[in-house]
Amino acid sequence: MSETAKKKFQLWVEENHRDTLTLRFRVEKTLFSGESDFQHIDIVETTEFGKMLLNDSVVMISERDEFIYHEMISHVPLFVHPAVRRVLVIGGGDGGTVREVLKHPGVRHCRLVEIDPLVVEGCRKHIPLTAAALDDPRAEVTIGDGVEFVATTDERYDLVIVDSTDPIGPATPLFGPEFYGNVHRILEDDGIVVSQAESCLLEAEAQHSLIRILSGIYERVYVYNYVNMTYAGGLWSFSLATKAGLCPLVNLDEERVASSGIDFRYYNSRIHRAAFALPTFQAQALAPYLTPFGESRTP
Repeated sequence: MSETAKKKFQLWVEENHRDTLTLRFRVEKTLFSGESDFQHIDIVETTEFGKMLLNDSVVMISERDEFIYHEMISHVPLFVHPAVRRVLVIGGGDGGTVREVLKHPGVRHCRLVEIDPLVVEGCRKHIPLTAAALDDPRAEVTIGDGVEFVATTDERYDLVIVDSTDPIGPATPLFGPEFYGNVHRILEDDGIVVSQAESCLLEAEAQHSLIRILSGIYERVYVYNYVNMTYAGGLWSFSLATKAGLCPLVNLDEERVASSGIDFRYYNSRIHRAAFALPTFQAQALAPYLTPFGESRTP
């Protein structure tokens, strides 16, 4: 078969972002495709990015760059808080965030609450790079609605990680004030909540809404950035809010990072600090809601 003929038979998966930007990835084969009660799930083997998970045709993770997202959402708060013992992960059914959290020996229990069992099942079977951590004895997988869980649970956590998709479909309530009020209730007095905070370039309105909500509930609110090849626009953000006086720069324990023995691929203490240096346009837009860096207070 000629090269021209081969190209005609190439399979591509496409993410269309608000009909303004398209990402396309060449697919070698489809590993899993199914419809849940919440969304359509696809897991494909791509040419350059390894296995890739898509929810409703939106890229969630790829094996090539998932470590960036998962390390930054996890290790930043874990090296700021003095002693995380109990962690709650909302969403993140691929297991990558749980994997990074459990690299910290001080964590005794990590509960994952994922609304869609098909995501967990598909990733357990086809993406063990992230999902194998769900079998760790310190991990507990709960299939259910994260909004309902935080509203009704009597459990308390040192760290809550909201590893959500974009604020559409089943993830919409995860960006609302009632949800974050309930997260505040279940956090310990020195607790931290970190959330997927959208793109400052393509989803600025959603990001501003989230940070505004957090600023009305939590004592301190910060934003930090990371870069991911497979996400539209490339530059994306996390929010970090503290119930007490912890500061992600003042309270960063660099000695603990250096002596952790964790084999980081993206995260390090310099990346940690640099991530909080926001581009001017983003810093100016969020200035009314963000906490200035300075001395921390511990309860």
